[in-house]
Amino acid sequence: MADNGRMTSEAAPLDSLLDPRLRAHPAFRRGMGDMARVLPGMLAWGLVTGVAMTTSGLPLPIVLLMSLLVFAASAQLSAVPLMLVGAPLWLIWVTALCVNLRFVIFSAQLRPHMMTLALRWRLMAGYLSADVTYVLTVHRHGEDEPASGSNPEPLAYFLGVAIVNWLGWNVASLLGIAFASQVPQDWGLGFAGSLALLALLVTLIKDGRGLFAALVAAVTAVAAWGMPMRLHIVVAILVAVAAGLVLERWVLRAEPGARN
Repeated sequence: MADNGRMTSEAAPLDSLLDPRLRAHPAFRRGMGDMARVLPGMLAWGLVTGVAMTTSGLPLPIVLLMSLLVFAASAQLSAVPLMLVGAPLWLIWVTALCVNLRFVIFSAQLRPHMMTLALRWRLMAGYLSADVTYVLTVHRHGEDEPASGSNPEPLAYFLGVAIVNWLGWNVASLLGIAFASQVPQDWGLGFAGSLALLALLVTLIKDGRGLFAALVAAVTAVAAWGMPMRLHIVVAILVAVAAGLVLERWVLRAEPGARN
């Protein structure tokens, strides 16, 4: 009887993104709210991406499928010119892979919260992941205990952010596709999106170490701008992470009472 009581008191496994505990948790609504506050920048980027793909000359069905299924602006905009010139499929795949290499780093940090999910739902979470999804989730729950049946909060927050981001992005992208000929190029929507994301970054810097890592990333990205396939993004992330770790170790050693 004691064993049965212990089994019933344990939380059921959390192995699906459709688990009602996620949507019922307050963190789900908090994630939706946090994403809604930075959504204008993502809407601008989505609109620009939709316009760019439509005016590139690709057939409309291909443009629609890329918008809904690829869900990665950098990869989409990098692949379109190659598709138009008839580049081999392997080159298009390699280009998209290189552009999205940063998600290897992102997924490594999100992994503790995703391991409770079944494989098919981890793959779905990977599809829903985006730059802003990663940033907001790690900012809120990067140091929390891994998500589980007894701790659904990190995953509930991620799901709230991801749903709003996916819906907002695709609505904006589809509007860009539908009204591509009506959107003036001098609106500067791409620049507006960049400014919105920069404002988000500034609000997430919590201390001097974060500021140092952000500055290192910015300088590195500019210095490596000429690299092919937008690899300057990956290089900037790696250098900034390494610089942040080195600075953290140096600060810990310099603190009073640190071990020799």
